Amino acid sequence: MASMEMILTAVYEEVPEAEGGGFVAYTEEFPGAISEGDTLEEARENLRDAIERLLEANRQITATSKLGKKVTRETIAVSLGRV
Repeated sequence: MASMEMILTAVYEEVPEAEGGGFVAYTEEFPGAISEGDTLEEARENLRDAIERLLEANRQITATSKLGKKVTRETIAVSLGRV
């Protein structure tokens, strides 16, 4: 399968030291992909990993739930304008 790049908006919320410190990371466009890290860079890496794992899990769930059914799969491009 060809590799493609998806551009998402990552949000990093700093956690106050009184609450343990670090960063919580998530995307605006892809609910469910949430992670954390002690540093901003660690939160970035963990968020990328969370997105990749969530996409792969969704692919596996879809593949097994559609066994024996006639299904058409194709890539789709969407334009996300800013509001």
